[in-house]
Amino acid sequence: MERAEHALRRHNLLLIRGLAGSGKTTLLQWIACAAADGDLLQPNNGPGQSPVAFVLPLRTFARRSKGLPSPQEFLSAVGCPLSGAQPSGWTDRVLDSGRGIVLVDGLDEVPELMRDRTKAWLQELVAAYRSARFVVTTRPTAVSEGWLAASGFRELTVRPMSRADVTVFVTRWHAAAKASTDDPEVQTHLDSLENDLKEQVRAKRDLSLLTTTPLLCALVCALHRDRRGQLPHDRVELYQAALTMFLYRRDHEREVVAPEGITLSEKESVQLLQKLAYWLIRNGQTEMPRDTALAIMAEALMSMHAVAQQGDAKQLLNHLLTRSGLLRRPTPDTIDFVHRTFQDFLGAKAAVEAHDLLLIARNAHDEQWEDVVRMAVAHARENERVVLLEAILNRSNEKQYRKRLALLALACLRHATELHPATRENVERNAGSLLPPQTWGDATELGEIGPLVLDLMPSAADTPEWQACYSITTAKTIGGDGALAYLKSFSGTRDPRARAGLCIEWSDFDPDEYVAEVLAPMAGELPDIQVSEDRQIQAISPLQVTRVTLRGNHSVQAIGRLPHPERIRSLALWNNDNVPGIEQLTMILPQLEGLRLDRCSQIHDLASLAGTTIKRLELIELNWLRSLGVLKAMTGLRSLHLRRLDQLTPARVPVFSRLEWLDVDHTGFLNIIDHWPALTRLSLQGPGSLRHSKVSLPPRLSHMDLWGVDPGTLKGPRSGWLSQITDATLSTPSGVVAPLIDLFPRARSLRITATHRTIEVDVSPLVELPQLSTLILCGFARVSGAERLAPDVVRIERA
Repeated sequence: MERAEHALRRHNLLLIRGLAGSGKTTLLQWIACAAADGDLLQPNNGPGQSPVAFVLPLRTFARRSKGLPSPQEFLSAVGCPLSGAQPSGWTDRVLDSGRGIVLVDGLDEVPELMRDRTKAWLQELVAAYRSARFVVTTRPTAVSEGWLAASGFRELTVRPMSRADVTVFVTRWHAAAKASTDDPEVQTHLDSLENDLKEQVRAKRDLSLLTTTPLLCALVCALHRDRRGQLPHDRVELYQAALTMFLYRRDHEREVVAPEGITLSEKESVQLLQKLAYWLIRNGQTEMPRDTALAIMAEALMSMHAVAQQGDAKQLLNHLLTRSGLLRRPTPDTIDFVHRTFQDFLGAKAAVEAHDLLLIARNAHDEQWEDVVRMAVAHARENERVVLLEAILNRSNEKQYRKRLALLALACLRHATELHPATRENVERNAGSLLPPQTWGDATELGEIGPLVLDLMPSAADTPEWQACYSITTAKTIGGDGALAYLKSFSGTRDPRARAGLCIEWSDFDPDEYVAEVLAPMAGELPDIQVSEDRQIQAISPLQVTRVTLRGNHSVQAIGRLPHPERIRSLALWNNDNVPGIEQLTMILPQLEGLRLDRCSQIHDLASLAGTTIKRLELIELNWLRSLGVLKAMTGLRSLHLRRLDQLTPARVPVFSRLEWLDVDHTGFLNIIDHWPALTRLSLQGPGSLRHSKVSLPPRLSHMDLWGVDPGTLKGPRSGWLSQITDATLSTPSGVVAPLIDLFPRARSLRITATHRTIEVDVSPLVELPQLSTLILCGFARVSGAERLAPDVVRIERA
C-alpha cells in the first residue's frame, strides 16, 4: 500500500483499478492539480520545467465521430479554451521531454467494441513517448488482468477509505461547500453540519459501512446537507438512495450510454442483483462461482423478456460487474458484492418476496444473518413482520441465543413502520430487562453479542448513574468507532466507578483518538489512567496526569516518557519483568506518594524507598523480595498493603506507630494488631481465625474489611471484641447476615457483596442494629426484608 504520488514517482506507467465511486476520476484530477503546482514529481527547476498533465476522459471520446485523439488534439478534444494558442508541436515536445503526464480516465466507459482500439492507441502513445508518464483508470472487471502488461504498465488498486480518510473527506467536502457562498450564516451552518456528520458516521454502523468510497461519502454529505442534518433514520431509505446513485443516476448524469450495448432500468438491475445476493445468503457464502452466477442469470432471464432481448446471461453478468458498482470479481472464477451491506439489503428483499420468513427466523441467531433479519423486517408488509418477529421470539427457550434474539427483535422495531401493537409489546417486554446491563457479567455477555447492542443502549443521559460503569464495559467489549462515540457521551459523568471505567482498558482504540474524544473532555481531576502499550504513553501527553497504572513490560525509559513526571503522585506497575529495581523510579518520579508493585519479577530490594514521600505502598506477589526492613525508614508511610508474599509473617513486617491502614492476607497480624496504635482501618483476606481472636484493637480503629468470610461462621457475645467498628465491608459466599448484629453491634455503615450471583439475602435481622444508616448490598440475586429498615437506608447494586 502506498500513496498515489509515491507510486507515480516510482512508476511511469500505471493502470489503476477501482470500484464505482472509489475515486479514480478524483485521483486523476488531483494528480493534474498537483502537477500544476510544480512539485508533484520533482522540485521546480525553473520556468517551463513543471510537469504538464493532460486529462483525457474516454467517455467523451466514445461519443465523438473522430475517435481517439492524437497528441496534437489532446487539448481540443476535451474542449480546452487554450487549445488554439499552443505552439506547433508543443504537446509533442512536452511528452518527449518527460514532463508530460497523460491521465486516461475510464476504460470501462468505452464500449467493448472500442476497447481493443483503445488498447492499440495507448500502446502507440507509450511507444512513441517513452519518457512520458501514463496513468489509466478502469473498473476492476472491464479489462482482463495484465491487459497492458506487455507495454510495461504496473497495476494498482484503489483501496477503500479508512476512517481517517472519511474524516478528511467530510472536512474537505464542507470546506468546498463553504467556499461556494459568502453568507456567514450558511457557513456557520455548514460548520455545524460537518461536526454532526463526523459524529454520526462514527456512531452509526449503517453510515460507517457505506462511507468507504468518495462517491458514497459525497452522497452521504449531500443527503445530510439537503436534510439539514437529519439523515434518514430508515436504513432502507439510505440504501435505496445509494442504489439509485449506483444503478441509474451516475451513468445517466455522466451521459454514459450503454457501453456494453445493454441498458437496464434501476428496477431490472435490482431484480437481477437480489437473486445473486439471496443465493449467497442462503448458502452461507460471501462469494459465488462465476458459473453459478451465470446459471442464476439464465434462470432470471426466462421471466424477464425485455432484458433477455438485450443479451444472454454472460453479457448481463458482465454488464452488472462493469456498470453496477455493486459486484466485483475477486478472482477470475468468482463473483461477490463490494459491500456486504448491499448483499444483505438485496438478499433480504428476495427472501421476503420468496415468502421465506421462517427460514430467516431459523437463522436469526447467526451473526451473519443479523442485517438480513433487520432488512427483511424493513421490506416486509405488516402481516409478514408479525410472522417473522413472532417466529424469532418463539425461539426464546434456546438459552444460548435468547439474549441475542431478543435484542435483534428489538432492533428490528425501528424498521417496522407498521406493526400490530401486540407484537410490538411482546418484543419490547421480551428485551426490556436486558438494557442497560446491571452486572459485570451482563455487561460482558452483552458486549460479546456485538455492535447490535450499541444501537439499542440507552444514552448516557438516560443511564442511571450506578449502571454507567456496566454500560461502559459493554461498549469496550464491543469496540470500534461506534463504541468510541458511545463512550464519549459518558465523559461528563461524575460517578467514580464510571470515571474509573473510562480510564482503563482502552488499548483496543486508537490512543490519540481515545484521549481526544473521551479522556480530555472529562471534567475535574482524572482517575488513575491505565496504560498497557507505550503508544498510550505518548497519547496521554496532553492530559494532566497525576495517577497512572502501567500494565506489562514497560521499560524504565518508557516510564520516563510519562507526561510531566514531576506531577505524578501515584504509580502502579503490573506484570512487569523489565524494571530491574525501583531506584530509577524514585528519581524519575520525585513527588511519588503512592506506589503499587504487582508481580514485578525483577524487583528484589526496596532500600531506595527510604526517605521518600510515599504515603501508600502496595506489594503483591513479589516472591523474591529480600526484606521489608525499609518500611521503618519510610517516615511518611500511612497505608500498607501486603498480599500473596511468599513466607510473609508478622515478624517480617517492622512495626511503626504512624500506620493508619493495614491490608494483609495473613490473619496472624490480628495477634499483634495493637502494635499499630494509629490504625483506623484494617483489611483482612480470608480471616479464618477471626472468630477465635481475643485481642485489643487500636483505639482509633473504626473500619474493617473482611474478604471471603461467611458471617454464619462468626458467632460471639453481643458485646463482641469488634464492637468499636462503625464501618464494615464484607464479601460473603452466603446470605446469612444475622451474626453481624453480634459482630458489629455499633455499625453505622455496612457494605455486603455476594461472591456468587445466585445468593439470596434477607436483611430484616439487621433492624436490630440501632445506629445503621447505610446498608449497601451488591450482587445478590434477590434481596428481601429491606422494607423493615428505615427509609433510604438500603441501596441495592448489581455486581
